[in-house]
Amino acid sequence: MSSVFETSILVFPGQGSQAVGMGKDLYDNNPDARAVFDEVDDALNQKLSDIIFNGPMEELTLTANVQPAIMAVSIAMLRASGVKLTKYVAGHSLGEYTALCAAGALSVGDTARLLRLRGDAMQRAVPVGAGLTAVILGLDIEKVREICAQTDCDVANDNSPGQVVVSGARDIVEKTLELAKAAGAKRAMPLALSVPVHCRIQAPAADEMRNALEKIEIKAPQAILISNKTAMPMTDPAEIKDALVYQITHGVHWRESVLKMHELGITETIEVGPGAVLTGLTPRICSDMTSKKLEI
Repeated sequence: MSSVFETSILVFPGQGSQAVGMGKDLYDNNPDARAVFDEVDDALNQKLSDIIFNGPMEELTLTANVQPAIMAVSIAMLRASGVKLTKYVAGHSLGEYTALCAAGALSVGDTARLLRLRGDAMQRAVPVGAGLTAVILGLDIEKVREICAQTDCDVANDNSPGQVVVSGARDIVEKTLELAKAAGAKRAMPLALSVPVHCRIQAPAADEMRNALEKIEIKAPQAILISNKTAMPMTDPAEIKDALVYQITHGVHWRESVLKMHELGITETIEVGPGAVLTGLTPRICSDMTSKKLEI
């Protein structure tokens, strides 16, 4: 019989799962969790923990803050829980960095600095208001790709059947939403992100991340990463670096990643971090799999 560490997988969320006050109880009551927040604050030379615990929400939601913030809360939860590492790990978008940190491929400090740079670079790449990220509900991925081919929009996240995120220049995304509604989408609406994500107009940010990652050591992870880029297992540090750069300008293959998990014999996802977005997606993608939040 397979052990839980082979049939379960730790998964780590991306932007959109944040809330002011997340992780505060852990900071107050668990020394292992507190050490994570302190390490992130030191690495960034900023009391990011103050923004996480006290807000305001507008400041927390800025991509340069929210990316290291979600990572900090996720790793703090993992350390506080004492749960063992699973054979495989995965993360959605910025969560891929968190997964690599959890697997020992990146230190907490390096992960925080990389995510701060990733957020800053993404904000620099596109003038405020010039880009847009939006969700389309009720159309399958093939139909959304067909519409995006007409408008020159990018598919940012293939999240689950009937939930696709698109991204790019504002006018292009707005046209894509119009066509999606005309094609019968249940909903097609912008998301509250401060930058467009996983799209070609983020090419300058990808260049910045490539330069930054060249200077950072990524060790071989102690768990096998299911990559956003390929939806396949990945362990080679050079390949991982390439994949982290690639995901800045290309979509997250989350639906395919969960199907690959099932193919590998995984029956349960355990979400580590704020919110429960990934927990909700798993059973929609594969009815033979279950999902839960990490218990602390």
